[in-house]
Amino acid sequence: MTRLEIRPFSDEFLPHAGELLATRHRAHRAAEPLLPARYESAEAAAAEVEALTRSEGASGAVALRGTRVAGFLLGVRKSDERWGANVWIEPAGHAVDEAEDLRDLYGAAAARWMEEGRDRHYAMVPAAADALVTAWSRVSFGQQHAHAIREVPEVPWPDGVRLAEERDIDALVELSPLIVDHQALSPVFGIGLPRETLEEIREEILEDLANPEFGDLVAERDGRIIGSFQIVPAALSSVHAGLARPENAALLSWAATPPHLRGTGAGLALTDAGFAWARERGYETMVTDWRVTNLLASRFWPARGFQESFLRLYRRIP
Repeated sequence: MTRLEIRPFSDEFLPHAGELLATRHRAHRAAEPLLPARYESAEAAAAEVEALTRSEGASGAVALRGTRVAGFLLGVRKSDERWGANVWIEPAGHAVDEAEDLRDLYGAAAARWMEEGRDRHYAMVPAAADALVTAWSRVSFGQQHAHAIREVPEVPWPDGVRLAEERDIDALVELSPLIVDHQALSPVFGIGLPRETLEEIREEILEDLANPEFGDLVAERDGRIIGSFQIVPAALSSVHAGLARPENAALLSWAATPPHLRGTGAGLALTDAGFAWARERGYETMVTDWRVTNLLASRFWPARGFQESFLRLYRRIP
């Protein structure tokens, strides 16, 4: 076999990167056909790669066997305040002929990232691509987050669930810290973002309630609100984007019920209401995401028909 040559990524390799990415995406869509079809085109795929090269702190590598481009890897920088000294390999940021070549590409690219002091590395990888996930694991990446997708089913609006109103604001503010509180527990141990003040939370909720494109749902029992979900256009998401965003998709962006009421059916009713709300507005697919260490979420959503589409893998270098 011809020896692998690693070079820095540059614009001359964009058409080749587009071809590799389109090939990867075609294989991905064979396993998950709800993903967008347009990125099976090498031109559309190359445009996604090119957009990454214009991002802040973009750098990476290409692998060549002889004159053939056999793979590429690109990383970009996101907010250090949120993610630490980071680099992200986005869904369009890597593709290879052979999964093993990712290890060489990462080895070359990561040397520069570490010189720049970026020691927190994230990679978005097709969940169905076992060989790719294994290759990333062999450079010490582990699963952190799952993104998932499903068709919006036809279900009736369940009893006991309605759209939230301004009069519900106190109950919604009370529910707002539940996810952060749960994610702080074992085995997630999520630190998360700095907490907002109650006044900031109240203002954000009131703004959301006034937005007709947002589906803020509440479940009621005996006159009390016992859970809340939020459904929004997936086009608003910066992570469910590009190759990872289905056509005409809604995003289930937030869901919470109090611990003592979990397992009582509130979450099931809110899920069905979310599907009904989305279908009424013409959405065909829905996406959501969860920490894989969140035992509740990682079991609840697959049981509701959500199929993992991408895995966010993570490595922090001591």
